[in-house]
Amino acid sequence: MHKIKDIFKKFYAMQIFWPVASLIVLIFLNFVIRPGFVSINIRDGHLYGNLIDIINHAAPLILISIGMTIVIATQGIDISVGSIIAISASVSASVIVMSGNVPLAILAGIFVGLICGMWNGMLVAYIGVQPMVATLILYIVGRGIAQLVTGGQILTFTNKTFIFIGTGYWVIPFAVYITVLVVGIVFYLMRKTALGLFVESIGVNNSASKFAGINSKRVIFSLYVICGILSGIAGIIICSNIKCADANNAGLWLELDAILATVIGGTSMAGGRFYIGGTVIGALFIQTLTTTIYSMGVPPEVTLVVKAVVVIVVCLIQTTEFRKMFNGRLFHNKNNLNAKKVERI
Repeated sequence: MHKIKDIFKKFYAMQIFWPVASLIVLIFLNFVIRPGFVSINIRDGHLYGNLIDIINHAAPLILISIGMTIVIATQGIDISVGSIIAISASVSASVIVMSGNVPLAILAGIFVGLICGMWNGMLVAYIGVQPMVATLILYIVGRGIAQLVTGGQILTFTNKTFIFIGTGYWVIPFAVYITVLVVGIVFYLMRKTALGLFVESIGVNNSASKFAGINSKRVIFSLYVICGILSGIAGIIICSNIKCADANNAGLWLELDAILATVIGGTSMAGGRFYIGGTVIGALFIQTLTTTIYSMGVPPEVTLVVKAVVVIVVCLIQTTEFRKMFNGRLFHNKNNLNAKKVERI
């Protein structure tokens, strides 16, 4: 029992505790309302079920949320990720339609993300434009560029190999493998190399980092490039999943969900320490919440309100003030129980 209590105390002290607890509570509520929500079936060697669908649909959101996390860690932000998704999807679809070359289409989509990330990184790191303003440029222009690439049309394609990226299964959705691989690479870069320390140092105090010998401009530029590449990969997954490139709707409002997933995961908008694992849980929470709202038949005009209320509650319970209040009550209740035991004795 003591070991279990010690493990719980350590887990409770971790930043990821509340995101995980919130996700578990949300899944449990779905289970209470619809017991079949958590059921997973095997058909044709593939796993099917609501939980599998949530993980599959959350894959693009996880990718851009990870990119958003490392950018926010340096007191920056990238609100252009949704537009980068639209451009990447449009370019990849155009290549598939014109040539049918899958490797070329994938490389083209990633390359577009790379170029967009370099643009944002140059404006923020080397020219000194405020991150919100710098990424706002591509946020506005990006969908116009995507429209130019597609000629204002929704490009559809039937290439089965390319479609497999977003809809295929190897027991679980193929997109999940891509996401796990990419998240693993980013995690290694941020936690097993000096880059993660540089990011946190810049986020805490950029000026002090420069005096310490850190090339903050190069680091910040690299982070926006990584964010752009992740958005490009997300665009490819979304494009292949819906079997078309929709410049108007691909990645629409996903930048807001990415910011929410980052905050829910415990990363502060003020920069400094960041939590990649927390961001993944935050993205899964956002996708689970979205699935829950739609499955419960909530009217579309009320969906965003319900989503906002739940997110606000989750963010509030993660604050330091709430933790202090919760710990204080817990400690107070323990003292009362101990006092009653003493009186009985």
